[in-house]
Amino acid sequence: MTLNRRAFVGSAVAATGVLAAPMVMGASHGRAKVVVVGGGAGGATVARYLAKDSNGEIDVTLIEPTRQYYTCFFSNLYLGGFRTIESLGHSYGGLAAQYGINVVHDWAIGVDRDAKTVSTAGGYMLPYDRLILSPGIDFVEGAVAGWDVAAQNKMPHAYKAGSQSELLKAQIEAMPQGGTYAMVAPPNPFRCPPGPYERVSMVAHLLKQINPTAKILIADPKEAFSKQGLFEEGWNTHYAGMIERIGPDFGGANVEVDPEAMTLSIDGDVNNVDVCNVIPAMKAGRIADIAGITEGNWAPVNAADLSSKMDANIHVLGDACAQGDMPKSGFSANSQAKVCANAVRGVLTGSTVFPARFANTCWSLIDTNDGVKVGATYEATDEKIAKVDGFISETGESAQVRQATFEESVGWYDGIAADMFG
Repeated sequence: MTLNRRAFVGSAVAATGVLAAPMVMGASHGRAKVVVVGGGAGGATVARYLAKDSNGEIDVTLIEPTRQYYTCFFSNLYLGGFRTIESLGHSYGGLAAQYGINVVHDWAIGVDRDAKTVSTAGGYMLPYDRLILSPGIDFVEGAVAGWDVAAQNKMPHAYKAGSQSELLKAQIEAMPQGGTYAMVAPPNPFRCPPGPYERVSMVAHLLKQINPTAKILIADPKEAFSKQGLFEEGWNTHYAGMIERIGPDFGGANVEVDPEAMTLSIDGDVNNVDVCNVIPAMKAGRIADIAGITEGNWAPVNAADLSSKMDANIHVLGDACAQGDMPKSGFSANSQAKVCANAVRGVLTGSTVFPARFANTCWSLIDTNDGVKVGATYEATDEKIAKVDGFISETGESAQVRQATFEESVGWYDGIAADMFG
């Protein structure tokens, strides 16, 4: 769908009350213009790499509504007491000051693919030569019966880190002794991290200290999940008798919640719970729909440069794109961002474009110094980003190996934060 100016102005008036015509923001000195929407692992990384490697030939604008970005990765460790919320927060000041990126704290609400402009809720209209969308996820409406976004303060998702993470932790800490924390796990595909099963582990770690008779109930629509054997081994070792997972064979795919009554119904069986962490089915962030580049819930892209299969001048990174074999993780988004930056820079400046190569590792913490991981390398084919080889932690590993895995993840966090924000 292409949103023309008249349609945009009408929607902006309805949504924001803005009556004035949008202000046009252009790049200086005739430089090529790239607009990036979304300042997470994909968007911040691609903006930084384009700005630092283009020798001033590309004018880069990053549109991101929040002034402080809280990483979804490691947000589960905050729930478990291993990180502070402050340690997950990052500002965009360095991207502006060190790399000359024009950081616009606003919501992108319109894309005119014919005019090649992006419109914002604040009334700006930004022209682009290439548009890069990295908006993360939104939730599929009606995915969990009885729940919608209006209920997120009573039954938080905590799948967009920050205030939702703080709310969920506060609710867990306020549970009565012997109470129940319930999770409605999402269907595939879903953003990970923050992975639901690492979250269960971190909630169990916290409850074991402050509420050891509490119970954890998982309603899961999936028959199996990544690293399942590793998690189940860890749960039996560290949290025996605390965690119950109900899969689809026993009704885990047939759930309904009542935020007012604080109940979770599984296949008609009503459970009174004290905390209910609802993680619905996911889809690409809304701006991808507005731009008219989604198919189903996600935005299909070409593997070599992450360009949209519906518009060669738009690229989509990270959680929002349908690209093939890579999981929806911060590591994946960061890896895709570097490939995309190289390709876009090549098109706009004539610089060398290298063959696309991708990598991902997903770490999870089960208990203190008990870290596990799964990962792979990938290449671009004509059909998709395809897995080349992979690895996964093994059950029964020594405490020394598991501690080294956790320490590796901490080093990665520091590295990716620097790669995103400088």
